[in-house]
Amino acid sequence: MINIAIDGPAGAGKSTIAKLIASEKGYIYLDTGAMYRALAVYALKNGVDPLDEKAVDKLVVGVDMDIKYIDGIQHIIVCGEDVTSQIRENHVSKAASDISAHPSVRIKLVELQREFAKTHDVVLDGRDIGTFVLPDTPYKFYLTASAEVRAERRVKDLAERGQTVDFKTVLEEIKQRDYNDSHRQFAPLRQADDAVFIDSSEMSIDEVKDFILSKI
Repeated sequence: MINIAIDGPAGAGKSTIAKLIASEKGYIYLDTGAMYRALAVYALKNGVDPLDEKAVDKLVVGVDMDIKYIDGIQHIIVCGEDVTSQIRENHVSKAASDISAHPSVRIKLVELQREFAKTHDVVLDGRDIGTFVLPDTPYKFYLTASAEVRAERRVKDLAERGQTVDFKTVLEEIKQRDYNDSHRQFAPLRQADDAVFIDSSEMSIDEVKDFILSKI
């Protein structure tokens, strides 16, 4: 099986690029970030604070998560409910970052991701794919951009979804998330030693896609 890992901070365009690469190569795009967002949605719905490690640990034990593809689109079902439409709401971003810091959460979801990768040609994006989830794959990329560029992209993306947000607020959220993701004790955000580094601040989507394809 061919497994492609694309890591990087929030708002770097990992998901967009991963989907394009998967489409071009005929592989499956496994949205790992969506899995953490889905769990965050489930926690919030059940009144569990994503920062409360003990409460999250108890929640994870009873969580059943399934990934289905409907008309080529990944849907995430948590305990029987399809939460796909809820995971991109802005408040879920911080909750996903908070909940993903707990070892119990990452261990459970990483097991699901590894099992899927064993039987499918996949493109995965996240923060620890190349360093922790699939450390043996030879296809590793670290995609980033300046915090300001990533904030601009986030504001534009949310605007297209009908959500109006303040640029400065989004920028601070991104900087805080960068810090949280890179300083967590378990599987922190970092570039794998053998990953190809890409700064997309002044690159178009097609330029990034073509560059990665040239390296595969």
